[in-house]
Amino acid sequence: MSRWACGLDGCDAAFDAVEDAIVHQTTAHERHECQVCGAVVPDGYFAIRHALDEHTRAEFVRAYDADSDDVRERERIKADIEDIADLDRIVERVDGAV
Repeated sequence: MSRWACGLDGCDAAFDAVEDAIVHQTTAHERHECQVCGAVVPDGYFAIRHALDEHTRAEFVRAYDADSDDVRERERIKADIEDIADLDRIVERVDGAV
């Protein structure tokens, strides 16, 4: 089974469960300021989810100097995570860590 890598800021932490990786990203790394609207959100999965759920693809491309491959990669990551992650449990764990 492949491990879930953090991947933020060169972090080489890896986890067996996707939930562990997301909790790590949320609690161990600085927050991300959305370049579209200025919202401050946890970096990693939650930043990707915010960008894709709250903004158009065109807004993302313009704000982050991205291209369609960048958008597709983030859509793939989001879909892979949401296919297997227990997001309610992640929120419970993050809320308990704060």
